[in-house]
Amino acid sequence: MRVIPHSAPLIGDGSALLSGAAMPLAFAPFSYWPLAILLPLILLWVWDSATPGRAALRGGLFGLGMFGFGIYWIFISLHDYGNAPAAFAALATFLVILVMALYPAAVGWLFNRWGLLSGPLRWLLVFPALWTLLEWVRSWLFSGFPWLALGYSQIDSPLGQLAPYLGVFGIGWAALFSTGLLWTMLRSPTRQARLGWAGLLLAVWASAWSLGAIHWTEPVGPPLRVAIVQGNIGQEIKWQPGQLDDTLERYVSLSLPEHGHSDVIIWPETAIPAFYDDVIAFLEALGEKARQDQVDYVSGIPTGSWEKLIFHNSVVSVGAATHFYHKRRLLPFGEYLPLRWFFQFFRNWVTIPMADFLPGDPAQPLLRAGGQPVGVSICFEAVFGSEIRQSLPEATWLINVSNDAWFKDSTAPHQHLQIARMRALEMGREMARATNTGISALIDERGLIKTRGPQFEACLLYTSPSPRDGLLSRM
Repeated sequence: MRVIPHSAPLIGDGSALLSGAAMPLAFAPFSYWPLAILLPLILLWVWDSATPGRAALRGGLFGLGMFGFGIYWIFISLHDYGNAPAAFAALATFLVILVMALYPAAVGWLFNRWGLLSGPLRWLLVFPALWTLLEWVRSWLFSGFPWLALGYSQIDSPLGQLAPYLGVFGIGWAALFSTGLLWTMLRSPTRQARLGWAGLLLAVWASAWSLGAIHWTEPVGPPLRVAIVQGNIGQEIKWQPGQLDDTLERYVSLSLPEHGHSDVIIWPETAIPAFYDDVIAFLEALGEKARQDQVDYVSGIPTGSWEKLIFHNSVVSVGAATHFYHKRRLLPFGEYLPLRWFFQFFRNWVTIPMADFLPGDPAQPLLRAGGQPVGVSICFEAVFGSEIRQSLPEATWLINVSNDAWFKDSTAPHQHLQIARMRALEMGREMARATNTGISALIDERGLIKTRGPQFEACLLYTSPSPRDGLLSRM
């Protein structure tokens, strides 16, 4: 590939922006996963022989395109449901995108400024290592936002089989190592050298694919009978006081036919849109009915104390016993306000119900449902493999509850489901995922969707996850 002439820098700048804008096509719902390997080739091309400053600019432009088209749905949640003025919502969304774009900008600067190695080693070692390091930093810095980590795009590719061994960041590294191999192959001067690099690329992919034949977890006991209830309660009415009785009636009417047919019935995040203390009578009656019919309910519900001003985004299980799980990893600005003294103005522009939660104890006992210990995660927590992994190896299956109604018919619910699939594959556990408006699903231990519900319809999914034992992933 030819070096971009110094007299035409805008060609490289535009190429970086356009290639980044195409990157979301590698993720759900499009899932053109080869693009996650091919589009970074353009980055290597526009970085070749560029100054560190120009490389940073082009990395930033790539990030603006990628996150601009990849997380645009933040505007929907702020404007359509947070009641923020369009200008404020657009500005807030742009600032998040801009911060995210700083990471590939930093990769570009470091790659061209401190790329100590030269030739193939620079493309095969420095480039994948820098990108992966910065993705990992993005997963925890300022509370973390690892959305659109490159590895998620490979859930359906042979590289996805690396998940139990290396986790999502290791998969991303393998994808960029493949990019480096392609770049090296294209730049090789002889046919023999090109064939050698192509052979190495083939060996990497064949090795990853072969790992799919290895099962590191095994079933323990018979499959559970699990019903996933999707209430489809519109976000615009969900928290209206007069809507509570109708909401509870809908969930109960969808669930009662499964009594005697299911071991566990799962309702989504905040399916009960009222504090636990305010609906104790309802939950006691539901629990009594559940014990009679030998079924466990698992539902999202806010909990807390007005006296102590301590509130949690929680999951409660009622039936054989009553247990709670309190969300540990909260969504900044959505569930709590970081640096409140500085960002207090945010509350003056955006209305978000239940936005003053505190994180739950990191060492919480596991819920039991269907007679099995289960690893529970709530919405945003599914993005953090470290959070899900805390329930292993004791948990024999996983439950994720979410409310993606905040994002309407955007790409966000599809991306969220893809992330949940990666968690199931990493942990080697089946995951039952209950959402308010979709996409509810049962995901097997290979990250494959066994049962999937429609979006924006009230429905009940009958599923049969198999409890599993064993552990490989340590990442």
